[in-house]
Amino acid sequence: MELKRVVVTGLGALTPIGNTKDEYWDALINGKSGAAPITYFDTEKFKTKFACELKNFVATDFLDRKEARKMDRFTQYAMVASDEAIADANLNLDTVNKLRVGVIWGAGIGGLETFQNEVLNFAQGDGSPRFNPFFIPKMIADIAPGNISIKNGFMGPNYTTVSACASSANAMIDALNYIRLGHCDVIVTGGSEAAVTIAGMGGFNAMHALSTRNESPETASRPFDASRDGFVLGEGAGAIILEEYEHAKARGAKIYAEVVGGGMSSDAHHMTAPHPDGIGVIAVMRNCLENAGLKPEDVDHINTHGTSTPLGDVAELKAISKVFGDHAKNININSTKSMTGHLLGAAGAVESIASILAMEHGVVPPTINHENVDENIDPNLNLTLNKPQKRDIKVAMSNTFGFGGHNACVLFKKLD
Repeated sequence: MELKRVVVTGLGALTPIGNTKDEYWDALINGKSGAAPITYFDTEKFKTKFACELKNFVATDFLDRKEARKMDRFTQYAMVASDEAIADANLNLDTVNKLRVGVIWGAGIGGLETFQNEVLNFAQGDGSPRFNPFFIPKMIADIAPGNISIKNGFMGPNYTTVSACASSANAMIDALNYIRLGHCDVIVTGGSEAAVTIAGMGGFNAMHALSTRNESPETASRPFDASRDGFVLGEGAGAIILEEYEHAKARGAKIYAEVVGGGMSSDAHHMTAPHPDGIGVIAVMRNCLENAGLKPEDVDHINTHGTSTPLGDVAELKAISKVFGDHAKNININSTKSMTGHLLGAAGAVESIASILAMEHGVVPPTINHENVDENIDPNLNLTLNKPQKRDIKVAMSNTFGFGGHNACVLFKKLD
């Protein structure tokens, strides 16, 4: 059978550097860091005292107070970002066939704060099993797409993908394939995460995964820099409306880009560390190119996973050099995590939005905070350091990798 073409018709972003897609883009091209001291809880006893929290976000500015109380923050974020994306797509909820509109969402952890608070309240109580009746519905990772579909009446496929930090990239690939195969006309996809909590910070600190650059939080996320010492935890959501091309064209929708391929692989190596030779990363990028029917030399821009960890950054760039060969030096490579921090399960969606907007505006956002050359990184690679660079981008790749060795890669193409 002939596969359907799939395009992007709506975007919504709720990030540590901007609470709309336009604010997010403006901050990206201006190299704005979202890292600052944590305000959600007392960090006196924590090794890391900063994160990339959302700024000036009040859930009840967007959601009914009663409804907001029934949602963990990761679901609140999903609702706000998806509302923006649906509005941006100019999707008419009165005329669209809701049986053919799905919601496929990614979340690596889900309602961590809800789980944490309920257990702490129980431990501090008299031992009676008194839990909030909304404990389970607020906590489960699949509740975000459930709430999006309930609000909008979307009756197509509805579920959450969970693959750690690759979760929302996997959600986008699933959405791509449902539409390609003709099962849906429109899918709201993306991901959200809200892990800046006592449990989240404590757990990642125990793994020695987070930067401890407490004296200068805004410079702590420094992908590819020789002095990088771990990632900076972020939070937020990214929502993308994927639509069958003819369906979008028939209703006169604005088309940002075409989604031409998705690839997946596994490192099959270690719970948290990447394979030092990037074998799984090599495989996922090759799988994605093959799925898209593109050659390595077709790619103009790669938004890397680039978390600012000592092992991960080197392994990914080695893999890029292996896959793209001599063409690697012609690619604008960057890591927008240098500004947003690591949004875990939401990373793939938020970074894909950055790549799509880079394609639309002809500008590649910078990798900020680079000061020291890492001798383990090929100096011929263009890492788009510290300043944005103008570039006519016809094909953009977004890489996302998760604990457990989960690798996902998505390719976007400027519409012919």
